[in-house]
Amino acid sequence: MIGMVGAGRVGAQAALELASQGVDDITLVDIVEGLAEGEALDISHKISETGVDVSVAGSNDYSTLRGSEVVIVSAGLARRPGMTRMDLLEKNSGIIASVSREVAKHAPGCILIMVTNPMDVMTYVALKTTGFRKERVVGMGGILDLSRFKFVLARRLQVSRSSISTVVIGEHGENMVPLASHTSIGGVPLTSLLSEGEISQAIEETRKVAADVIAKKGATVDAPGNAIARMAKSVVWDRKEVLPASTMLEGQYGQRGICIGVPIKLSKAGAEEIYELKLSDKERQSFMSGGETIRQAIASLPKF
Repeated sequence: MIGMVGAGRVGAQAALELASQGVDDITLVDIVEGLAEGEALDISHKISETGVDVSVAGSNDYSTLRGSEVVIVSAGLARRPGMTRMDLLEKNSGIIASVSREVAKHAPGCILIMVTNPMDVMTYVALKTTGFRKERVVGMGGILDLSRFKFVLARRLQVSRSSISTVVIGEHGENMVPLASHTSIGGVPLTSLLSEGEISQAIEETRKVAADVIAKKGATVDAPGNAIARMAKSVVWDRKEVLPASTMLEGQYGQRGICIGVPIKLSKAGAEEIYELKLSDKERQSFMSGGETIRQAIASLPKF
């Protein structure tokens, strides 16, 4: 069973992605009266003629999360045009602390996937509020940044995105770190195909692309929904997929006591393993800068 707290545009899209791909027993929860039930009905109507036979339900009662293997949290305020993720810090931290207490109460054995922004800090809030082991609380951001970096590179190089192998780590935000040193196109190093300046331009474009989407359509919905579904499936189907996600570090990459994006093995156990990659000096500097941004944001949090 998958529980989803937040039936707004991103939560509903993630539920649709999961249901369409045959993931059964999905429960949406939202405090807005009728919203979760309405989205569940709409999703059920859409998939009824697709040959997929799954159950999707909605409620405003957290007790319906009971028995969830995975709980995905996208509740809270969303970015609006002109806002950064960190602009949401104060209001969303209180919301996530409250939601996390309910998740811990009703789904104490779940793996919690955090989506709400600023995601790395909200992952930390959820970890501290639930009291779960660090492996059981992860944040969705790097996998989305990775898909955007692939898109930018594919367009620049005029190649299929499936030919691109890359990794994106660090803060899910303006300090994300697409790893050019670990990027190849059909086995050919990116550094052999683009100049240092062109790579820097591609990285900056990737950092800004979400803001471009928000400015044009008001929110990022489809890509986050797909990324959430991929992470949830890796847990419920125990795929042990290696992907970037925010998790609590204990000395890896020179960081301790913060949640930040790194490559993990994601399974039924959550962040089963963390993989530490060799970084260039520039990449390490960017990663540490993102870590400091997260650390300062954590220090500024109100009591929760």
